[in-house]
Amino acid sequence: MTAGSRTVQRGGPAGADDATAAWPTIAVFVLVAFGLAWAVELSLWITGSGLSSAFATVLVPAMMFTPLVATLTVVFLQRQHATRAVLRRLGIWLLHPLKRTIGFTALAVLLVPVILLAGIGLAAALGFVTLDIVHLSGFSAALEAAIGGALPVSVWTIATLQLLSIPIGTAVNSMLAFGEEVGWRGWLLPALLPLGTWPALIITGVLWGAWHAPIILLGYNFDEPNLVGVGLMIVATTLIGVLVGWLRLRSESLWPAVVAHGALNAADGLVTLFAAQGESVDPILVGPLGLGSWIAFTIVVVVLVLTRQLPHRVSDLGTGGTGSRSAPLTPDRRPAPPSRSPRSAHNRGPGGR
Repeated sequence: MTAGSRTVQRGGPAGADDATAAWPTIAVFVLVAFGLAWAVELSLWITGSGLSSAFATVLVPAMMFTPLVATLTVVFLQRQHATRAVLRRLGIWLLHPLKRTIGFTALAVLLVPVILLAGIGLAAALGFVTLDIVHLSGFSAALEAAIGGALPVSVWTIATLQLLSIPIGTAVNSMLAFGEEVGWRGWLLPALLPLGTWPALIITGVLWGAWHAPIILLGYNFDEPNLVGVGLMIVATTLIGVLVGWLRLRSESLWPAVVAHGALNAADGLVTLFAAQGESVDPILVGPLGLGSWIAFTIVVVVLVLTRQLPHRVSDLGTGGTGSRSAPLTPDRRPAPPSRSPRSAHNRGPGGR
């Protein structure tokens, strides 16, 4: 559409009227990410040793980089973006304004552990776990068993150090989380945005969860080596993915999403600090991916919706705030030809943008 001398490109990233998702490219991304994930973990299946294998400590983290490889694959196949443009549209570099990225990254470091703590509290309120937040009896007993004697310092001193170390653990885990997030929230989420924000967030979350199948079917996370475990993972990643996706969309940067993912992994053992002695913790009900956390993340999502923090349309995603509305890292969508007269622009009606 033209208005005077101003030209507006069609096919914007958040559901512009005539934009469509690049399904062939998305299919390639999904096939590569899923195929490589299974290939990486194949030896754990062939040998029958599963997660007890000594190689599992290497292969499970290695799997986290398969979405990165999938992203590099589709970018290479498209052969239409300079390096700077690729980094910008993935949200990796040329981030303007920088303070927005820093602010949302700091929010991710703080918010995710708080949500997980809230999930533990909700699980306790629902009777899923008994907590001892005064004496930390479960944590104390575990430490004493590990060292074979009484603790040399207060258990609360150790617990406080554990809590304060979460940002450090977040930084370390973010190095691995980058391998996933550059694929899920860097490439796939923007590629799906022509469907609308909500469909893009949900599809990305579902695929993110299903991608974990090679290790979930070995009993990872839930001790449910079956389709029930995969289903539980999909529900968890879909809910968590809305928050992580919101960080990506609102900041227009990949880094808050990376750090949120890193914080999730760094804080996954919080329940062990507060569970009462002798308490058996069911990961399906309690923990970062359990029912208590599902409720906590759902509450956060509802708050985002009610406060209109979750965008329905996203302009400038991955453009560094330049104002370009071209879809990020999808096959070329040509801008609509300029109207021949100002009158034709006025005659297009409200649906002509």
